[in-house]
Amino acid sequence: MHTLVSIPDALSIVAVWAIVILMAWVLGGYLYAIYTGKKGRLDRFFDPVERFIYRLAGVDPSREMSSKDYFLNLIILNAFQCGLAFVILSFQSYLPLNPQHFPNLSWDLSLNTALSISSNTNLQHYGGGSSLSYLSQMMAIQFLQFTSAATGLSVAVAIFRGFSGRFGGIGNFYYDFVRSLTRVLIPLSFVAAIILVALGIPQTLNGYVLVKTLEGGSQVLKVGPVASLVSIMQLGTNGGGYYGANSAYPYQNPSPLTNWVEIVLMMLIPTAVIFLFGRMVGNRKEGNVILVSSYTLYAIDLVISFITVTTIGPGMEVRFGAFSSVFWTVTTTAFTTGSVNASLAAFNPLVILAAFMGMLIQATPGGIGVGTMYMLMYIVMTVFIVGLMAGRTPEYLGAKITPRDVKLAVIAFLSHPLIILVPTALAYSMGAAGAVGAGKGPVGFIEIFYEFTSAAANNGSDFLGTSANTVFFNVSTGIVMWLGRFIPIAVMISIAGNMSGRVRNIQAGLRTDNLIFAAVLVFSIMILVVLTFFPFLVLGPILSYLEGIPNGL
Repeated sequence: MHTLVSIPDALSIVAVWAIVILMAWVLGGYLYAIYTGKKGRLDRFFDPVERFIYRLAGVDPSREMSSKDYFLNLIILNAFQCGLAFVILSFQSYLPLNPQHFPNLSWDLSLNTALSISSNTNLQHYGGGSSLSYLSQMMAIQFLQFTSAATGLSVAVAIFRGFSGRFGGIGNFYYDFVRSLTRVLIPLSFVAAIILVALGIPQTLNGYVLVKTLEGGSQVLKVGPVASLVSIMQLGTNGGGYYGANSAYPYQNPSPLTNWVEIVLMMLIPTAVIFLFGRMVGNRKEGNVILVSSYTLYAIDLVISFITVTTIGPGMEVRFGAFSSVFWTVTTTAFTTGSVNASLAAFNPLVILAAFMGMLIQATPGGIGVGTMYMLMYIVMTVFIVGLMAGRTPEYLGAKITPRDVKLAVIAFLSHPLIILVPTALAYSMGAAGAVGAGKGPVGFIEIFYEFTSAAANNGSDFLGTSANTVFFNVSTGIVMWLGRFIPIAVMISIAGNMSGRVRNIQAGLRTDNLIFAAVLVFSIMILVVLTFFPFLVLGPILSYLEGIPNGL
C-alpha cells in the first residue's frame, strides 16, 4: 500500500522537532554553564560531591591535559569499566540480587556485552530480562550506560574547546566526565525515570511475579529496575533494552504517550550539544549551521522511509501503527540510539535504507556528543575540498586547516567502512553468516551488513538478536564496536589539540556560518557516504526494494 504521510502525521513530526529544539536550546545554555565553570546556585550541592570523587580517584581536575593525555585517561577508564562489567556478567550466579537464579554468561557473550555497553552501542546478543540478574542489569548495564554517555559528552566538550581556541587547550577529562555524570546525566535520568514510572513503566527490585490469566493459565510478569534503565538508555543514546523485545515490550513502552516521550528523550541531548557548540565557539550561527545540516540529513532519511508506508505487517507493533514505528526506527538510527519498538524485519526495504543512512553518516545528528564530533570531521573535509576548488587556504573558525588535519579526518572517515566491510566479508568466507540463519540473497546480506554497520556506528539495533550469540559474532562485533567508538574519538581529539593553539583570523577564509555553507556541507556528506557505501546498499535494501518485497525482509 503506497501512501504519503498524512497531515496529522507530518504535524506530529513538526511538533516533536519543535519541542526537542526548544528544550535543547535551554539545555544547551545549562551545559555551557557547566563546562565553562560558571557559578550557580546548585554548586553548594554538587561541589562537595565532586571534590569527594576527585579525592577518591586521586586526580587533579584543574590540570590542563594534552590531547594525548586526555585520550589515554579516557581509554584507560573505559577499559577498566568494561573489565568490571565483564567480571559481573561472568559471575552473576554467585553474586547477590539474582532472585531468578540466572546462570553466568559464557565468556564470549560476557565479553561482547561488556564491549557493547561500554562503547555506548548496546548491541544485545543476550536475552534481556531472561538472562541478566538485577545486579547485572544495574551494575554492568545501567552503570556503563551512564559512563559511556558521559564519555561522549566529555569528548564533545574537549573537541569544542580545541576547535574554538578560546579556552587555552582542550581541558581535563576527569573534570568533564564527573560533571557530565553529576550535573547532567544523573539528574536528567532521575527526572525522566519518575515520568516513565508515572506513565506505567515498572521500577522494582522484587522478583518476577507469577499471575493467573483470564483464560485460567499462568504467566510470569518480568519486572525489575526498568524505568531507570529506559531513562538513561534513551537520554544517553545507549539503546538496547531491559527486555529482548526492547521498546516493543509493553512494560518498557506501554502506550503511544510513552512512545513519544522516549523519542523526545533520545533526541534531546544530541541536539542540545549542537547549541553548546555554538556557545563555546562564540558564534551561535556556527551551531545553527550544524543544526540545520544535521536535521536536513535527518529529514532526508524520513522522506526516504516514508516514500512507501506499509500497512501493519508481521512483527510491527500494532499499538503504535506503521507511522510511529517507522518514525521511531529512523530516529533511533539517525541519533544512533539503537532502541527499537518493532521488528526490523517488518519494515519495507526503504525504511531499512534510511536506517542505514543514519548509521553510515553518524551525524544526523548522531549519538550523544560524538554526533557533533562527526559533523566537525565532515566540516574539516568539506572546508578543505571547497578551499581547493576556490584556490584559497582552508580555514575554519578563523584557524587554518593543515594537511595533517585533513589526513586525520580522512583516517577517521575511512575507518568506518573498513571495520564494517572487512568483518562482513569474513562472516561469509568463514561460513558464520549461514550459521546464524541469515537469509539468502539480498535479505541475508542486509542482515549481516546491518549487524556490522550497527556495531561500527555504536547504534545497537540489529536483525540477528540472540541468534548471533556465537563466538564469531560475539568477538567480531565486540572488536568492531570498540574500534568504531575509539578510533574516531582519538583522531578528532588529536585534531582539536592541534587547533587549540593556532592563531585566529576571523575575517579571512570561507564563511561557514550561513545557509550556503550548510547546503554545501549536506551535499558533501551525501556524496562522500553514497560514493563509499552505494555498491553495498545496492546489494542490500535497494535490490530488495527493486525485487518488490512488499513488507518485511
